[in-house]
Amino acid sequence: MRNIAIIAHVDHGKTTLVDQLLAQSGVFRANEATTERAMDSNDQERERGITILAKCTSVLWNGEAGETRINIIDTPGHADFGGEVERILGMVDGCVLLVDAEEGVMPQTKFVLTKALKMGLRPILCINKVDRAHADPDKVHNAAFDLFAAIGATDEQLDFPHIYASGRAGWATMDLNVPNDNLAPLFDLIVRHVPEPKQIAKVDAPFQILNVLIEADPFLGRLLTGRIESGKAVPGMAIHALDRDGKEVERGRITKVLAFRGLRRQPVDEAEAGDIIAIAGMSKATVADTLCALDVTEALPAQPIDPPTISMSVSVNDSPLAGKEGDKVQSRVIRDRLLREAESNVAIKVTESTEGDAYEVAGRGELQLGVLIENMRREGFEVSISRPRVVYQIDPETGKRLEPMEDVMIDVDDEFSGIVIEKLSQRKAELKDMGPSGAGKTRISLIAPSRSLIGYQGEFLTDTRGSGVLNRVFSHYEPYKGPLDQQRKGVLISNSDGETAAFALWNLEDRGVMFVGAGEKTYLGMIIGENARGDDMDVNPMKAKQLNNIRASGKDEAVRLTPPRRMTLEQAIAYIEEDELVEVTPKNIRLRKQVLNPSFRKRRVKEE
Repeated sequence: MRNIAIIAHVDHGKTTLVDQLLAQSGVFRANEATTERAMDSNDQERERGITILAKCTSVLWNGEAGETRINIIDTPGHADFGGEVERILGMVDGCVLLVDAEEGVMPQTKFVLTKALKMGLRPILCINKVDRAHADPDKVHNAAFDLFAAIGATDEQLDFPHIYASGRAGWATMDLNVPNDNLAPLFDLIVRHVPEPKQIAKVDAPFQILNVLIEADPFLGRLLTGRIESGKAVPGMAIHALDRDGKEVERGRITKVLAFRGLRRQPVDEAEAGDIIAIAGMSKATVADTLCALDVTEALPAQPIDPPTISMSVSVNDSPLAGKEGDKVQSRVIRDRLLREAESNVAIKVTESTEGDAYEVAGRGELQLGVLIENMRREGFEVSISRPRVVYQIDPETGKRLEPMEDVMIDVDDEFSGIVIEKLSQRKAELKDMGPSGAGKTRISLIAPSRSLIGYQGEFLTDTRGSGVLNRVFSHYEPYKGPLDQQRKGVLISNSDGETAAFALWNLEDRGVMFVGAGEKTYLGMIIGENARGDDMDVNPMKAKQLNNIRASGKDEAVRLTPPRRMTLEQAIAYIEEDELVEVTPKNIRLRKQVLNPSFRKRRVKEE
């Protein structure tokens, strides 16, 4: 048996490689319909083309060393979902580090490798996508070695094996001069290099498992996944759950033991130490709890998780259109859903805000919080969301405020490098390195405050004509850099309730860009567009054309509206200012002012 994780930067081909590993190990029947990126089972994962949750699968490989069961964990590549990577590395004995042969070592590669080396794992370097036009496997191999050395790998970890592969084409080879048409060399390398679980020796000890993943099943209830550290798991066995401090959380019986077999979980009669399984039967036990035999009183040590860096307020939707599209609108229901998320996702923290009916949700980045809100929206929730804020810390020695800094790596066409550096310098970013990356592109490395990058993605794509790629990952905390002098344009605000009229919007087009089309519901205080100037303006988007017997309706020029700018949830969250909210319902995403009434709003500005 072997337990491995596949770790890499986003889009370096982890899930595609797992597809081929599953196919070539005989998991699918000859006539079975298979989907691309089979591990990305979640709706949002399929739509966005990214992995959000770490997932386990298992294959049987019959190779040089005979028949071996390999448990494979596919992990997310985005820094926002780094908490998934941190907690599953404790379940495995080895990992395959994937690096794109063209893009090379990226910020998230450094993050996941640092965590793996800290756990004492000895990674296998897999240089993927070697069949790309501008691939340079030798350069990437040297860059990976430098990264291992810079992070502080031991001599044993520095002696890592490497293999070349094309995940999409489904082949791997130890030597590029020796062509191959399957992944057998990668399977055999995993079996040779990754040790079998040490836990196998403790098969006769009392049962213990550290819970790492949690999910709900409509038939079995709460499913807790982890690796058995000692003993055997048998259905019907009496166990109890201990928290990190060794206090008993609950007692119960194992109702089902589920082992991973290909993409499915199958009930088994017995599972032994070293295997990765899911257990049903407990109702309160959660992530980082130890499930064990009744005579065990000590909890297993759980991996510490990096603290969140960004937070935002989630509150009840109190707009005039509240409750018309969603069915889950009460603060109690919103609170229960957020706490349920925080329980299963250890990188998210939920606290009650000082304002009534609002909750502070802290996470790793805008994308992670955006995915949570999008899931809630699809479940029928209506909520209001504030602008994201960074989570500051206080230096215990000096008492000064510290802010999170991020490593930023940008690949951009040579002609746009000047504007990118200029914009980020204004946002207090510091240039670390810059150089050509081939094919007319420049690679720029910077270190920037997290708060300066909130809302920058849209501006970056505009500046680079959509061709730039920006990657960022949390680095460390530094003393506060001072206020930023970035200024967004003002907004156009509706001054009454009703439905927008095409004639009114046509007249307002000279004022700026519209966010709404004709015939849409608006209300007092709702943001309907962006002002071309720097100040906010209250406008009337419902003013219809006055018809009388002198002016016939068809004589004037026909009203032709420019299509409105429709924002995605992430774009809306990044766009708003401190005094604004995003109203999220199952059917619409609207922007609004926190204080809807304009006279109250002006009074509040005077007071401040």
